[in-house]
Amino acid sequence: MCEFCLKHGEGKKWYLQAENYSDDLLSDVRRRKYIESFFTDIESHKKGIDRLKKLEKAPSFIRAIVGRLISRKMKKVHYGQVVPIEDIEQIFGFVNSIVRVACICRHITLGSEKRYCYGVSIAPDGGRFGEIVRGLDRSFLHGPDTDGFERLSKDEAISALRSHEREGLCHSVWTFHAPFIAGVCNCDRSDCLAMRCTVTQGIPIMFRAEYVASVDPDQCNGCRQCMRVCQFGAISYSVANKKAVIDQRQCYGCGICRSVCTKDAIRLEARSDVPVAATLW
Repeated sequence: MCEFCLKHGEGKKWYLQAENYSDDLLSDVRRRKYIESFFTDIESHKKGIDRLKKLEKAPSFIRAIVGRLISRKMKKVHYGQVVPIEDIEQIFGFVNSIVRVACICRHITLGSEKRYCYGVSIAPDGGRFGEIVRGLDRSFLHGPDTDGFERLSKDEAISALRSHEREGLCHSVWTFHAPFIAGVCNCDRSDCLAMRCTVTQGIPIMFRAEYVASVDPDQCNGCRQCMRVCQFGAISYSVANKKAVIDQRQCYGCGICRSVCTKDAIRLEARSDVPVAATLW
């Protein structure tokens, strides 16, 4: 179990605990202000990217120290974890409100609106989270084709996330001042700032999933489609055996590779059951 499970989930998966989505947690003024700032203060996010670029040029010991400080801070304010679609379905099973909004990361990296982020709450109609989102800058939340506050049913949301899987996007859940969870996002390494920071920069601001993937060589036909969608570079190809191979030390356990496997050759197993990956988060 990751440290959030021990700290915020009483030894169970922290993101499946309904109290972590509670509307009461938004009574904290800090959380409300943080969410408002997160969605509207674009310049602050851009400055963060610039600081990371400068950090790349710093000596390795400086990068290591600063990286640990960033991770420690983010665990308190805005930290995430990779989750497979099965766990997303469980989350959507107990929340009462799901809304789709524009993704901040894509807004910054692409300069356009891409609706890959989902606000979730156990309060009807979004509760206090809905109030916050509806009160934000309308020029950002309103795109050319959709309303800013786009309410979805659970079935619609699951269908949308399965579509994101086929695009190769990785699901993740996010805190806004831990342990309050307000968002489900769909990430890739090129456009998602959090994944870029974690995987490319080596500064973790998201945990790996509670799972790792494995390939059944008897079922694999060597098509390599799983390699195409893996955001973490965890899948390689054995030319001799003509099979895909997963490096479980690199695997984040998102399960996206399964969505393109026509032979059902890939499965997820508990990270705790895989010795080479059990302590990697």
